This record gives sequence, C-alpha cells and structure tokens, in this order.
Amino acid sequence: MSRMFTDRADAGRALANALVHLRAAPGAIVLGLPRGGVPVAYEVASALELPLDVLVVRKLGLPQQPELAMGAIASGGALVVNEEVVRYLGGRQEAFEAVREREQSELERRERDYRGARPPLEPAGRTAILVDDGLATGATMEAAVRALRSLGASRVVVAVPVASQEAIERIEALADEVVCLAAPPFFSAVGQWYADFGQTEDAEVRDLLARARVAKQSSRHGGGGEP
Repeated sequence: MSRMFTDRADAGRALANALVHLRAAPGAIVLGLPRGGVPVAYEVASALELPLDVLVVRKLGLPQQPELAMGAIASGGALVVNEEVVRYLGGRQEAFEAVREREQSELERRERDYRGARPPLEPAGRTAILVDDGLATGATMEAAVRALRSLGASRVVVAVPVASQEAIERIEALADEVVCLAAPPFFSAVGQWYADFGQTEDAEVRDLLARARVAKQSSRHGGGGEP
C-alpha cells in the first residue's frame, strides 16, 4: 500500500498549500488538536504566518467500556453527548458526571502543561483553522468545532490531510469549510496513510508552540503584527 505522507510535518506542508486562501482572513488563527495534530498545525501556521495554539479535547468513555465514547469535552466548556451510548448508564447521571469531572481535570492539566501561564488565543470574532493529522470517525473534531462555536469564532475551518468519507460528511454539517487532501474509499485508520506515524509526545507539543510564538514575535518586531 502506498503511503500518502512521509510524516506529520510533510502532511502539514502539503495541507498549507491548500489553505493559502485563508492567509488574509481577518484575525485568522490556527489551532492544533493535541497531540498528533500539533505538528501538522505548526507547518500550516508557519507557512501562512498565523498564530498557533492548541484546542484540547477529551473523550468521555463509558465507565465499564472506556473505548466507547459517551461524548467529549473541549476547551471553552463545550460538551458533545452521544445519547445512544449514555442510555447504557441506565439513568445514572452521577456516573456520567464522574467521568466528565475526571476528564475535565485532565483537560485543564494538559492546557497548563502545553501553554503554561499564557492565556489561550481568543477565537471570538476570528477565523479559526482547526487542524488534526486525520479523521477516522470525526467525533473528536465535532467536539472541537462545537467548542469554537461556543467561544464565538466567526468562521470555523477544519483542515486535515486525510479522512474517511463518513467523517468528512459529519464535519461538513458543522463547520463553515472543510479542507481535506484525501478521502480514500477504504479507510481503516489514520496511521495507514503515513510512513512515519510515531506518537507525538507532550514535549514536542510544548516545543512547537514555543517555536511558533517566537516566530510571531520576530515577525511583529520586524514590522509584521499578530492580528
């Protein structure tokens, strides 16, 4: 089977070429979904000379079957609920809330770890470009899109190198624009389309965010300016 991308950086550079029309979008920002989406988003933000940040999303797994998602939460307080799966709880709302509280704590921990004391980029009134390394079901990206809607983003663009057709249709119903380089007819996992799909570590996420921040500061001092 032929791989489409060498690694996430290669995919990000290819994706950036398909997003040049957003370089001049008013107040545009790039948001990567940690962890794997951040190396892709870094290349997009660098090529388009836009600010980069993360949008953390956490799955709410069924207590006895964590791999089965009851829903998801994202930065900004967004909540997506899968009512069909929640019915397995038999009305035990306290069980749902326990999972939600635990994942909310982890979401906040990750945000502190990635960003430190710096405030998140404010999406209100701006074009937000949401980037991940690929979409299988689209559930995580759905939570991310809903989060940005709740935070007042004026336009939400979802950009991924590869996705299943099912995921694209799911996200097209929510986002203002979906940019996807490839939607293979036989899709089993995102990693099958990368030659190198090694795990992205937290340290790499922190490093890329720091590098992007330094680049924007240099641009600002050189006569540019963050929108």
